[in-house]
Amino acid sequence: MKKWKPLLGLICIVWFIFGLYTFTNVGYQYIGKSYFESENFQHEADNFLTGLGPLVLNLPTAEEMKSKLEVSQNEIEEHRNYYGSLGEQISNIKLQYEDRILDAANNGATELKEKLEKERDEKIKDITTNFADDEHVRNKILAEKGKLVDQYIKAVSEEAKNFTKNYKYWSYELTNIDTGETFRSGDVSESSAYKLKYTDQDTLKTWNVSEDFNSLFYQSDTYIDSEIFKQYADYTGTITISKKAAQSAVVMDGYEQFKRNQYMFYIIWLTSIVAAIVAWRDRKDVLYAVQALKEKDSLAKLRIDIQVALLFITGCMYWVIMQLSIDAIQYVYHNNYMQFVFQFAFKAIVMFIIGIVFLVQLMWLVNRVNTQEKFQNNLKESYLWHIGDSIADLFLNRSIAIQSIVIVAAAFFGGGSFVAALITGGGFPVFVFGLCGVVGVPALVVFLSRMGYLNRIMKDTKDMADGRLNRDVKVKGKSPLAKHAENLNHLREGVRTSMHEQAKSERLKTELITNVSHDLRTPLTSIITYTDLLKKPDITEEERKQYIHILDKKSDRLKVLIEDLFEVSKMASGNIELHRSRVDLTQLVQQAVGEHEEDLAKSRLDLRMTMPSETIYAYVDGQKWWRLIDNLIVNVLKYALEGTRVYVTLKRNANGEAEFTVKNVAKYEISENADELFERFKRADASRHTEGSGLGLAIAQSIVDLHGARMSIEVDGDLFKVVVNILAV
Repeated sequence: MKKWKPLLGLICIVWFIFGLYTFTNVGYQYIGKSYFESENFQHEADNFLTGLGPLVLNLPTAEEMKSKLEVSQNEIEEHRNYYGSLGEQISNIKLQYEDRILDAANNGATELKEKLEKERDEKIKDITTNFADDEHVRNKILAEKGKLVDQYIKAVSEEAKNFTKNYKYWSYELTNIDTGETFRSGDVSESSAYKLKYTDQDTLKTWNVSEDFNSLFYQSDTYIDSEIFKQYADYTGTITISKKAAQSAVVMDGYEQFKRNQYMFYIIWLTSIVAAIVAWRDRKDVLYAVQALKEKDSLAKLRIDIQVALLFITGCMYWVIMQLSIDAIQYVYHNNYMQFVFQFAFKAIVMFIIGIVFLVQLMWLVNRVNTQEKFQNNLKESYLWHIGDSIADLFLNRSIAIQSIVIVAAAFFGGGSFVAALITGGGFPVFVFGLCGVVGVPALVVFLSRMGYLNRIMKDTKDMADGRLNRDVKVKGKSPLAKHAENLNHLREGVRTSMHEQAKSERLKTELITNVSHDLRTPLTSIITYTDLLKKPDITEEERKQYIHILDKKSDRLKVLIEDLFEVSKMASGNIELHRSRVDLTQLVQQAVGEHEEDLAKSRLDLRMTMPSETIYAYVDGQKWWRLIDNLIVNVLKYALEGTRVYVTLKRNANGEAEFTVKNVAKYEISENADELFERFKRADASRHTEGSGLGLAIAQSIVDLHGARMSIEVDGDLFKVVVNILAV
């Protein structure tokens, strides 16, 4: 029983929805209503009252209607020129009879020939009279209109007989207010089942022309405006259906069907209330069962827009089967009760199946979107969202979007025009094919050319992906494809540069490790060696002092090396604080270089300083900038060739920057890329026999970068030049 409870709950929900649907659609027709208040009977009564005036009470005669016929001058002119001018009509008549008369003459049929000539002459005379006499034309038009009136009277008279026969169960006694004429049918004094009372304040308004036969006045070339015939009349009196007449088959069939429908809908509404109570009681079991079924069903794995589409289709089927079930109750003939029961039971079973499927899908869908996060995630995973993204991507390049829309529109237009050309025929196909030749063929050539270019770009892109970077993608024209090819070439250059930089980085990293190892190991080896020598007991005091001096020198060397390494690392990472102030660069350069004048003289280097006549200021960290100048001069002391000149210059350049320059002749051949001298532990002395850490220029570059300045190295043979630029104030 527990296993069937969820299914029973779903069936109850479906039946409750059906009951609610029938209540909202037909409840107003049956609740508290009698048959004579039903829509079906009211429709029947409206038909009776509509036909009563023009078919019984106000039935016109042919003479009355013909007396109101009129012919306007426009009608005369239209009738007269209907087949052309006078000359054209006469020529047409002659042409119509010419061959027939000639054949009769050739065959010796004199009597036929004379008859045809007489008939022709009479028509020509009639046409001539048409153009000469308006009254002649008016009489012809009136005769044609009279025929239409006769047709109407004949049709209405036949319909009046049928009307009286079909509505013989109605009784009436009505008096025309204007004429006082009274019309009677049946006995209105009998006990009535249905009654209408008309008074002077609430009259029965009727007219004399039946709307059902109006079309007879417009079926020929000569037409009549039926409004000229219409007359309205008001009646007072009584219209009834007696209780005796109500027992007729026509009335009873409608009455019995109404009562059957009423009882059935009452049963449906009462049982739907019971079903709602049962469904509410078992709601938890239903939700649990549906949730458990969802975990096993593949439908739950569909994207949400597909699930919504399936739910919509199922909902439409559910609505249709409910409507068919209502129609089966209201409009199906009920005399064969077994057939009716089987048909209704079949539709109800189908309704239950479709309704249960609809409800299960609806519960799954609600569970998928019952939170904002779930709704957004499901929406972004839907097919429609992806299609929208694709359409939005199409407009990332407006040119491609416009071209795509034009191509699709042209395809639809071409296809539609081709089909239309085949259907219509005439000169339109020639126009369509001509348009396709003028517009379509060039467009096709351009399209195929672009597709060929796209294939070439795709092939070159594949070569690039495979690592073949030695050939550019060909750029043709200024189309979006050409722009894409140009971007691919930039990408190729970037990849090549990146690969080169990566290889260079790997080489420099290897050299860095080697140089660091060498520069750290050299003093460390000396320290270890002389420490071991100091441990010997048989060394003299003089040797001990010498060893200690060497140890002190190598320790200082190691300390400087490590401190420089830490400092350049901190500067490279930006983990250092600058204390900027307005500094006199002229004075700073003179003082920093002046401290090394004696060392320069000992190294037999001739210093040449060029300072500006005006003072140059810049916002810098004075201590760090001093270190920059000091490192550059120390670099000169280590690597400048003895007996040469050293040029130190400070000036304001054309861009308003302070430009500090150091030039000297190198002692060693600089065969490598000059920019690599900025790398840590890089020396111009590749054999690494000179004193120094190889960090001087690296520290200088870091100081320049921290200040947002620029430093460059230029090498021309043995001429070594360093230029530093910073914004002056």
